Amino acid sequence: MITEKPRFGKIAPSGKGAMQMQQTGIILGFDYGRVRIGVALGNILTAGARPLCIVNAQTKASKWGEISKQINDWKPDCLVIGIPRHPDGTPHEVTQEALRFARQLAGRTGLAVYGVDERYSSVLLEKEGEAIDDQSAATILQQWFDEGCPKNEVGRKQGK
Repeated sequence: MITEKPRFGKIAPSGKGAMQMQQTGIILGFDYGRVRIGVALGNILTAGARPLCIVNAQTKASKWGEISKQINDWKPDCLVIGIPRHPDGTPHEVTQEALRFARQLAGRTGLAVYGVDERYSSVLLEKEGEAIDDQSAATILQQWFDEGCPKNEVGRKQGK
């Protein structure tokens, strides 16, 4: 069982080369999974999110190739990722993997990566046998907008 508390706060790029919010108004949201990663597209001006695509995460090449394509195509100002937790708020077995993915996103893109508690995003959307990862990513991103775009940066280890 993972016992580490979530590390929210200022821990992503903010210096001279860092991206600033609202340059394009475009935000990409992610629902991390070991096999698939849902991606959503959002706009800070309309505070709305929609499903974009589902990335095959079974190999590093397919995962990072498709994610790089989406980032290059959309040129987002920042990224938002769902952080899975148990209903009582304790870390989930995938919590550390999602945080690692967030750090990798920040490292590969130089963009700020914000975390959102995603406890119920997939449960709200579950449909038997249907891949809903992109819809879950849209729910996560919409939650971020609805919460006022909190800057809970999770893209870097603290102290770095």
